[in-house]
Amino acid sequence: MAKAADYGLGPKTFPTGWFIVAESSELDKGPMAIRFFGRDLALYRGESGNPVVLDAYCKHMGTHLTASDSAMIVKNGLQIEGDSIRCPYHGWRYNSAGDVDDIPYHDGPCPKSASIRSYPVVDNMGCIMVWFDEDGAEPSYDAPFLKEWDNPQWIHWQLDHLGELDIHPQEVLDNMSDMRHLGPTHGAPCQYFENEAKGHIYIQRQGGPMQLYGGVMLYTTTWYTGPGILLSKQVWGDTVQYELIANTPVDDGRIKAWHACLVKASSGQPTAEDIEIAKQTQAGALEAFATDFQIWRYKQPAIKPMALKTDGPFKIGRKWYSQFYADADTAATIQQELNGFHQIPGVTLPAEANHAIDDGLPFMD
Repeated sequence: MAKAADYGLGPKTFPTGWFIVAESSELDKGPMAIRFFGRDLALYRGESGNPVVLDAYCKHMGTHLTASDSAMIVKNGLQIEGDSIRCPYHGWRYNSAGDVDDIPYHDGPCPKSASIRSYPVVDNMGCIMVWFDEDGAEPSYDAPFLKEWDNPQWIHWQLDHLGELDIHPQEVLDNMSDMRHLGPTHGAPCQYFENEAKGHIYIQRQGGPMQLYGGVMLYTTTWYTGPGILLSKQVWGDTVQYELIANTPVDDGRIKAWHACLVKASSGQPTAEDIEIAKQTQAGALEAFATDFQIWRYKQPAIKPMALKTDGPFKIGRKWYSQFYADADTAATIQQELNGFHQIPGVTLPAEANHAIDDGLPFMD
């Protein structure tokens, strides 16, 4: 298992950015015990409807706030009060900022030393997204969002939960610069390809005949918003869809992954037939992505890949990714150095018509 230090990414162990930690609907069953970024976390939805993420352990006696389902306070539905949560052991109450604001059997002031870390979190496109920064800095950009999500003609996805994988996320991000795997792995050899760096966003534009779609020409613009959430606009024939692929570090060198597709109904409000087509479309996209997932599962870490210049701009992609392991000043310097287009020698660039699929995408604002 390769770790962040093996890739020489920077002083941080885990990257800074927005990450998916759960599907929104999972919270319908109550508070969740989750583990990401090498730490145990407590996730719950407050009575306001807003999600809350805290470090997991009560400072009183080290009890996990959300791992117990047998304590009577949990069984009786009394653990959540407003947007606060009570420890299942002695009932100490933590608010959404991570501070203890009530101890049932204590009339004095609550100890400030009992506070635990609270994380910025949003309920966004059916996903619970958390902002993580090792140093506790506040978000420096917004969580990714597609305006189509608010259009009732687009059918909301349900996430494919792909589980955990012993691989460093660097290996996942490498795909953005890797033109030459698209033919052998996906049956979609490129006719054009380029990368573009725009601050915390990294873009891939490519297109070619897609075997799984009957050899029809597939045009894609794919982008990472930060280090953990990929969105891709895909156009073939009269069809347009968006694909989501997300990876979140569980521990150093281990990730958890999700996948989904946003599909447009044929007209007006989605019918049962439209919803079934959307499910089949997502299953087809997952079949294509699963080939990558299987490769990652069985490959050795590419600490120093023997990459050719005609493979793709791997060094650019890795340096772009390294900004999320750096301090803010270093990250800004990396962005200034890399911002712009990056091509592969001898490879056709996107025509102006190909760039047209970028219209309306979030990074064009």
